[in-house]
Formats: sequence, structure tokens, C-alpha cells
Amino acid sequence: MITCYVAYEINPDRVEAFEIYAKAWIPLVERFGGTHHGYFLPQESANDLALALFSFPSLAAYEDYRTKSVEDADCQAAFRFAKENDIIRRYDRSFLKPVMEGDLAPLRAAMG
Repeated sequence: MITCYVAYEINPDRVEAFEIYAKAWIPLVERFGGTHHGYFLPQESANDLALALFSFPSLAAYEDYRTKSVEDADCQAAFRFAKENDIIRRYDRSFLKPVMEGDLAPLRAAMG
């Protein structure tokens, strides 16, 4: 599994519009086989930072989603909405390997 971590620099005057955009992408990612873990909007922090986390079974599955999203009418509408409403200034995407299950045995073994 691979998790995509996206850090957005957003227009702080357009947080409500960004939330509309975010809510649209959750089912879109899921439509293409991903699991969305949510968007995180400014609250008591920098007013221009938003985050998103979503996972795909593999990097190849993520790339397939990216390819198909270019041709999907709903994805294109979301891209247009973001552009027309000037909500995203820039974003950075990172890929992470999630650790989703706990296990104390390796720690105990390492500690002797």
C-alpha cells in the first residue's frame, strides 16, 4: 500500500471554496480504487495550509487513477472549480508507506 500526502498552500480567503473542492475529491479517489483518509483544513494553525491523505494498493494503482482522472468529467469539473475560484496556490505531494498495525513483539525482542 502507498499513501499520498498532499500539503496545499491555499488562498486563506477561499477556505470555504477549498472545502467544496475537498469534499468532491473524496468520492472521486474512491471511485478509482483509492481509500481517502480525509482533508484537514486550517483551524488553529497557519491559515493557508491544508492537508490530504489517501491510499492506493500500489504506486501503479495510483498512477492508473491519475491517468483515468484526466479523462473523467467529474475530476475535470473539480480541477476547473479550483482554478476558477483561485483556491490553490501550490501543493506538494509525497508518498509514504503506512504502518497500520501495532506489534510490541519486535520492540520486546530488540530490548532483550
